[in-house]
Amino acid sequence: MDGVVDLGQDVFAIDTRMGGYSGITAGYVIRGDRPCLIETGTAKSAPRVQECLSYLGIEAADLATVVVTHIHLDHAGGAGDIAAMYPNSQVVVHEKGARHLADPTKLVQSARRVFGPAMDRLFGDLLPTPAERIVALGDIGHIDLGAGRSLEAFHAPGHASHHIGLVDSVTGDLYTGDAAGIYVPETQDVRPSTPPPDFDLDLAIASIERMRTALPTRLLFSHYGPVDDVSLTLDRSIEELHLWVEMVREARDRNFDLDHAVAMVIEQSQVRLPAFHDDADVVLKFEELASTAANVAGISRWLDKVEGPGSTSGDAAGVTR
Repeated sequence: MDGVVDLGQDVFAIDTRMGGYSGITAGYVIRGDRPCLIETGTAKSAPRVQECLSYLGIEAADLATVVVTHIHLDHAGGAGDIAAMYPNSQVVVHEKGARHLADPTKLVQSARRVFGPAMDRLFGDLLPTPAERIVALGDIGHIDLGAGRSLEAFHAPGHASHHIGLVDSVTGDLYTGDAAGIYVPETQDVRPSTPPPDFDLDLAIASIERMRTALPTRLLFSHYGPVDDVSLTLDRSIEELHLWVEMVREARDRNFDLDHAVAMVIEQSQVRLPAFHDDADVVLKFEELASTAANVAGISRWLDKVEGPGSTSGDAAGVTR
């Protein structure tokens, strides 16, 4: 089936196609004694996820567990829909995000304020997940996949306060969510994902180093796909975070407003990552996913906290991706 990739040892990547784009939002299925879906994609992606699960032989009564790395709508927007489609499944999330899955009213309202008309095109509404089916993890957790296989979860803040990383006990795969940034398979570049309100550079780097200590065999990015060169990729993720923070700090020092700061960051990125910027289609879809404006606003908001107010926070401060 198009968009379903066998990664070995009963692990499958599925393209959840946020906004109709291919290759920017991935879910993962571990097919075994207790089938597990990691990342639901958006609410609008739920029918496609259901089709992919059926293709893999997982029907309504079969799915045991749904895990979301965090509650941003490109990762967990379909949680309520998937819970309804698979009535035997539990939905696992960090404890800081659990209440927003049970009652997503504030999360959806915030997203609608930020994205406006694009909300319906990209995401759709996050439906409630029955509270009795939500499993809230603390800073560490264990998810039973059956037959001695498990996912070991750990808190991985920095991108979001409710973010977790997951390690497969059999494969050594590490599900990164957004905590290690965004991997662009077309050019093999790593880009940061630093939206407000939760971005914190120190926490983000600590989370990446926590991933390194897990000694993963492979990184499975929600955006997008598997990466084998673990050490180099994590190094590049940290490097990009530092570079983007320094670019935003420079813009603040020059008293740029948000628009001028974004333009400066894009200009410098074009010099550093020419292959990425040479493909207009790739730029478009990754800007839809994690815009430069949101990244700049998130970094500036963090700098406001640690260095005092600047001029580049802008209206994007409510971005929730």
